[in-house]
Amino acid sequence: MTFQQLAKTRYSVRSYSSEPIAEEQLNYILECARIAPSAVNFQPWHFYIARSADALDKVRQTYPRSWFATAPLVIVGCIRHDQSWHRPTDQKDHGDIDLAIATEHICLAAAEQGLGTCWVCNFDAQLCHQLLCLPPNEEAAVLIPIGHLAPDAAPRPTTRKPLTEIVTDL
Repeated sequence: MTFQQLAKTRYSVRSYSSEPIAEEQLNYILECARIAPSAVNFQPWHFYIARSADALDKVRQTYPRSWFATAPLVIVGCIRHDQSWHRPTDQKDHGDIDLAIATEHICLAAAEQGLGTCWVCNFDAQLCHQLLCLPPNEEAAVLIPIGHLAPDAAPRPTTRKPLTEIVTDL
């Protein structure tokens, strides 16, 4: 499969089966996140794996949607702001960009493995921080439910802007 085919195959899955994810698959996906590029190679991310009933219950409290509760595993992606690169001219913190790159590596690696994911940013980050007892230097920035697709899982129709609307020659 070409990269473009993989990118077109991946979609936001909102229906998972209860089948557990093989440890080898999870390790492969996490290795893909580990090798993601980051500003100045600082790698200011940390990933928490929620798969026990207790951990999943806590994470699900931060985003109480029925479809989200079907995922057998959730990766909590955090930014370590004290480890992220800050652009000298304006102190822009690049931790969010770095985590986004690593998160997309996770999503594409999962798709390659035949698994589904969904970026979830509309969750209660403060509650997540509290319930998971995260360190003060970490910001929970994204939840990534991951699992085997349920039989009723299907991509929603989407449209993309044409290149002429998003690209400008200088």
